[in-house]
Amino acid sequence: MAEFFDAAFGFPTALFTFSLLVVAVYWAFVLVGGLDMDLLGAGADADTGAGAGPEDGDGPGPGWFAFLGLGGVPGTVVLSLLIALAWFVSLAGSALLDGAFLRTLVLAVALIAAWAGTRLAVLPLRRVLRRPVEASLRDFVGLPCVIRTGRVGPDFGQAEVTAPDGSSAIVQVRQPAMDVAVAGGAQGTALTAGSHALIFDFDPAGQFFWVMPHDAAFDRPAL
Repeated sequence: MAEFFDAAFGFPTALFTFSLLVVAVYWAFVLVGGLDMDLLGAGADADTGAGAGPEDGDGPGPGWFAFLGLGGVPGTVVLSLLIALAWFVSLAGSALLDGAFLRTLVLAVALIAAWAGTRLAVLPLRRVLRRPVEASLRDFVGLPCVIRTGRVGPDFGQAEVTAPDGSSAIVQVRQPAMDVAVAGGAQGTALTAGSHALIFDFDPAGQFFWVMPHDAAFDRPAL
């Protein structure tokens, strides 16, 4: 037991031991319902996008995960896997090897192994978590909605949409720049709080819907 603690709290395993304790406490709170599964907000890919603010999206954490090929699943899952795998590899290496140089080499191997193992784990998780969400979001295309923000533009807007089963959700919406009303523009094209709009497309990259004024959708000439 003493050898285990020496390895767990020695270099380089100690770099991951305390992080692993935080991860364990976090998942304990998740299991009892005290915290959301995706505390980092990365789950943009795995979330429905409902209720997110205009500033939400891929922050620094999710952005780095995507750059490393680890995107598409909740950021907390990715981070937990990285820490757990790095801790296990570094613990095994520290138990087998001794010396400052070899321990430094163990740290490098642990980081690489953690990335590789997490990437392998993310591949099936990405398919499980992302595809059903995109399918359910696309079900909103073609439905009317009510604008809930003061304005809607190419980069901002929220609306309430009611599904055929009677459930409702607040979703992110955008209006194409060419349709945004300007001074002297056509009346009825401005989307403000309380306006009725029609969802005509879904952007999977931005996780938002394209909308147009409800009446204008039926006045446009056929292409």
